[in-house]
Amino acid sequence: MKASQRLLVKKSVNPANFNKGGLEKTLSAFSLTMMGVGAIVGSGIFITPGIIAAKYGGPAAMLSFVIAAVVCSLAALCYAEFSSTIPLAGSAYTYVYTVFGEFLAWILGWSLISEYLFAVSSVAVSWSSYFQNLMSGFGLKLPTFLTAAAGTAGVSGAGFNLIAFVVVLAVSLLLVGGLQESTRVNSIMVIVKILVIVLFIGVAIFFVKPANYHPFMPHGVSGLVKGASLAFYAYIGFDAVSTASEEVKNPKRNMPIGIVGSLVVASILYVAMAAVLVGVVHYSKLNVGDPVAYALAVIHQNWAAGIVSLGAVVGMTTVLIVMLYGGTRLLFAISRDGLLPKVFRTVSPHTKVPVKSTWIFGIIASVFAAVIPLDKIAELVNIGTLFAFAMVSIGVVFLRRHETLQQINSSFKVPFYPVLPVVSFLACVYLMLNLQAFTWHMFGIWLVIGIVIYFAYSYRHSRIRAGLRAKESKS
Repeated sequence: MKASQRLLVKKSVNPANFNKGGLEKTLSAFSLTMMGVGAIVGSGIFITPGIIAAKYGGPAAMLSFVIAAVVCSLAALCYAEFSSTIPLAGSAYTYVYTVFGEFLAWILGWSLISEYLFAVSSVAVSWSSYFQNLMSGFGLKLPTFLTAAAGTAGVSGAGFNLIAFVVVLAVSLLLVGGLQESTRVNSIMVIVKILVIVLFIGVAIFFVKPANYHPFMPHGVSGLVKGASLAFYAYIGFDAVSTASEEVKNPKRNMPIGIVGSLVVASILYVAMAAVLVGVVHYSKLNVGDPVAYALAVIHQNWAAGIVSLGAVVGMTTVLIVMLYGGTRLLFAISRDGLLPKVFRTVSPHTKVPVKSTWIFGIIASVFAAVIPLDKIAELVNIGTLFAFAMVSIGVVFLRRHETLQQINSSFKVPFYPVLPVVSFLACVYLMLNLQAFTWHMFGIWLVIGIVIYFAYSYRHSRIRAGLRAKESKS
């Protein structure tokens, strides 16, 4: 076999092995939907609607979220078909391994590691800021050098964000306790978060002024589209649901419900928040760090501001739970294929959780959150996600042509095939091309590191390649 063919060797999928991965099947459609909402709806719902309204969409910001939801739904439908057809851990990495081959799967898996790792770290830093604001209300304050990373504005010398460090380790401890317990805590927090959002809408809707909706689209269609580009990133996170495929009861039914259902719920919340926010306060005044708290102050409902801050902390906690979970299951899947050391695929016989993988991932993420400034952490999240969306979208075309998988009676199929997957692929590539040059440079450096690791370790330890060598030696 030629070297080029070895790089593109594909993962064989045997439906008989779908229930033999070692992970316990405990997740229902409801718990999957709560995971998705937990990942999508974080502190951003209290910030992005105001920013989009002030800078781009005006009162039409609610439509920006609708447009973004439509674009995301294209990729979500593609994920739903893959996850219901191949219910294995690893999400996009496993799907690409099956239809495109090992090297591209490694590249995608490595980029997804950056998505989950830096997403956890950046959210932890934001969590720390909100938590400090809550504590300051009780007169409690930690020293600055223990609450900000080195290089953060106003902080000289070394810094260590102790709160961000601790919260990631705390979530790691929750996850190693068992998936069922973790999803139960996540579901409770998601419900609390939704109640806080509904509380704001219920209070503020009585102060809506119809005049604030005029002009409805002050920056025209271009402003609406630019707002949608920013809103798109608010929806990132639903793909983490697909990493749970192997731990889902009846994945052919529950995976599509969880992925699409979480996106629908999140879309309703974002649109409703934007609609009420611009009705209460004129859009031109919403370019502030916390537009929801500002709106409550304008209508003299300051009593609700503390509750909203609590909702933001709870919201970010659910994001940490789901993204940290997604990262550990990705490492588990890659390690099971031999591309990473076996320590990442060791599963506890008691909790059926990859404990070592969870702790390693959690410790690395906690250190990053503690010492790297937020603006540097967040750069790699978006491009890694869009790359995965693009590969999964176009991968559906090859999935339908897969000889073995054609025989699987998948309960979900992407509608309007092949137009919808191709449109989704092109939309994701377009958004990638519009990212900043610095993001591409960082992404390039990350990929180079990944390629070095692949040829130094993964290529030689690949379980699929070991099987091929065994066959060749016999022949």
